[in-house]
Amino acid sequence: MIAIAGRLVGWLAVWIGSLFLIVATPRWIGWLFLLLLIYATFRAVLQLAYIRPSIYIQRVLWHYPWQLLSDVPRGRNKHPGVQEDEMWLELPNPEEPAEQIPLLFLSGMRTFWWMRRFGTARTKPELKAEIEPLWFAGDPRFIAVIAADGRKGEAPKRLHLLYQLTATGRRGIEPTDWNASPDAVERARRSGAHVPDVARSRTS
Repeated sequence: MIAIAGRLVGWLAVWIGSLFLIVATPRWIGWLFLLLLIYATFRAVLQLAYIRPSIYIQRVLWHYPWQLLSDVPRGRNKHPGVQEDEMWLELPNPEEPAEQIPLLFLSGMRTFWWMRRFGTARTKPELKAEIEPLWFAGDPRFIAVIAADGRKGEAPKRLHLLYQLTATGRRGIEPTDWNASPDAVERARRSGAHVPDVARSRTS
């Protein structure tokens, strides 16, 4: 979160500086700074759009430890068990390990990096290797964070928020507790997931 705020401030500073230089320099030079202004605007908007997901990422990491997972099933085509046509990972149910739960990459501005590494038959092995092993924190039934391995394998990078549509609280989408235990439901709720009232009542 601090890093995002720092980058946002930096790009806003570039935006203000570019605007000043456009006004203060001859027109033929000002066009160059106009391009920088447009790019700084784009980058600042990206940082603003990532503030809300970063808050959820921090909440997830407060309640779930990182795990390193290998050979996680994944695909770029539609998963047979869901309606949405999105990239997906399959992760084991924490309480029923034999059950694999699809977790979708719902469309967003930061999914392209992951899409290249999910890959196809033509994807270079070194690209696929960048997300092997995979850093994971959360509960695939509700909300989770994934990340790529750092250069030295000591820390995650490229943190990305994933969640079930049923855990978003959106109108017209019924939440579900996936038969999770009361403790698991309460932990997910504290991490930002929306859970059914009936599931919440079981914790009281």
